[in-house]
Amino acid sequence: MIKFKGIEYNCSMELTLDIIGGKWKSIIIWHLGKKTMRFNELKRSLPNITQKMLTQQLRALEESKLINRVIYNQVPPKVEYSLTDYGRSLLPVLTDLCEWAINYSNLIRCENTYTQETK
Repeated sequence: MIKFKGIEYNCSMELTLDIIGGKWKSIIIWHLGKKTMRFNELKRSLPNITQKMLTQQLRALEESKLINRVIYNQVPPKVEYSLTDYGRSLLPVLTDLCEWAINYSNLIRCENTYTQETK
């Protein structure tokens, strides 16, 4: 049993998915792993995300200490997002997940081709 921020988790995977799960968080981390980005840069990198959802996900990642949000005192306002050390520590894990996805998609493609050929 793991207790984190007042929530009890039965296993570490539950906690992990609570922190980085969902459709967008890992993808945001992946993009920020390449470089520091402004909000609109991230939005362009994720064309299917709404502005509201991107804002919510960035706030959640900041609250989880996975990203930094730096506000510059200038006109027009400038805000940049970057990974914290904790956020950067996820990059090898996300790379492994990407490799797994490629292998999985190749396996499924091969199985589908074989199934169609044997019909």
